[in-house]
Amino acid sequence: MRKLRHRCCSQLPKALLWETGGVGAQTLQVRPLSSQGSCTQPARCLPAAVVKPHPHRQQEQQFSSLDDKPQFPGASAEFIDKLEFIQPNVISGIPIYRVMDRQGQIINPSEDPHLPKEKVLKFYKSMTLLNTMDRILYESQRQGRISFYMTNYGEEGTHVGSAAALDNTDLVFGQYREAGVLMYRDYPLELFMAQCYGNVSDLGKGRQMPVHYGCKERHFVTISSPLATQIPQAVGAAYAAKRANANRVVICYFGEGAASEGDAHAGFNFAATLECPIIFFCRNNGYAISTPTSEQYRGDGIAARGPGYGILSIRVDGNDVFAVYNATKEARRRAVAENQPFLIEAMTYRIGHHSTSDDSSAYRSVDEVNYWDKQDHPISRLRHYLLSQGWWDEEQEKAWRKQSRKKVMEAFEQAERKPKPNPNLLFSDVYQEMPSQLRKQQESLARHLQTYGEHYPLEHFDK
Repeated sequence: MRKLRHRCCSQLPKALLWETGGVGAQTLQVRPLSSQGSCTQPARCLPAAVVKPHPHRQQEQQFSSLDDKPQFPGASAEFIDKLEFIQPNVISGIPIYRVMDRQGQIINPSEDPHLPKEKVLKFYKSMTLLNTMDRILYESQRQGRISFYMTNYGEEGTHVGSAAALDNTDLVFGQYREAGVLMYRDYPLELFMAQCYGNVSDLGKGRQMPVHYGCKERHFVTISSPLATQIPQAVGAAYAAKRANANRVVICYFGEGAASEGDAHAGFNFAATLECPIIFFCRNNGYAISTPTSEQYRGDGIAARGPGYGILSIRVDGNDVFAVYNATKEARRRAVAENQPFLIEAMTYRIGHHSTSDDSSAYRSVDEVNYWDKQDHPISRLRHYLLSQGWWDEEQEKAWRKQSRKKVMEAFEQAERKPKPNPNLLFSDVYQEMPSQLRKQQESLARHLQTYGEHYPLEHFDK
């Protein structure tokens, strides 16, 4: 059933017309006006629209010539008389927006966000604190203290630049490499550590593998391992925010590898057709685990896909925190004001291994990694900017490095000392009332531990 536009509610004083029917037939349903006698959907009243009857009954619309513009409902285009396939523009490609060069110098003063010193220092401290935490937790996994870890080396600018441009109540759907967003939102180091150790302080009660953070108070939806599942979920959340007039945006992070999943395409199309206030933020870091972008797609990256879905898109230098900030801030403003989706492709580089389960030296050279680490790192670029502004110096750098490491180590040692959650928490938080089959499993575990408990390290678990 679809609604027919009418000329004006004053010309149809008693009803709104709806069209239904099957092949070769048409019926009209009548829906009353509201009790106040006005149109229930006045925004749909268009002064020049007409109700079109079935073409077999009356030919009101005439096509005078085959030379007229195409009337196909699925596209807006002109006719051509020359056979020509559209060539993908992968040579010049979509340009990359940036504000700073690699030495931290503002290129175009009109694009300078003119952020205050305190805010830029928060950018820098969030990025460097994340980097310090990554190094300590990566080494802790190598020592067998935690089971798994994923670093954020080289991508810190995409996290912090985008997080700073959002409102604190904007909802975040991450993939698994967006810890900097939580860091910028002042998520405590103790909770980062608790999640990776799965101890009693973990908000997820030890049920998730490390780096799968989540925080309701900071509007960060819990990470799940399967790639791209968060994309259609984020669109649904954005649609709900739109219907609630929440003046809120949803941001959804994913890598260029996840953009190959079917969920990404479904999410893009739903967001465009439902006109949702969402920012799709793609971190194009060059590799999907061991698969380089040259083997992932043949088109011009991810931003080129946006126009095909009717999504406003931009490609930015992900190692330029100001470019990321400007693009996200403007996308957020327009997404809320206009109820439409935006796609940001942040070009960056994954300096670390994909995870502690990966050895990237098997598929890329040390020289390649060193180039990005030494020549085009987002932290180095921002440090150059701070030094040029006189907002930072070498003494402050040394002091902050020492202080940040001390803070991370204190949280690390505290997390190690805490026990694991009580095993009974395996059975809670799924059903409001525990079903009988789950209760039987819980009782079975209790009997098992009572008989064979000495074979398990129960002293490390909360009682």
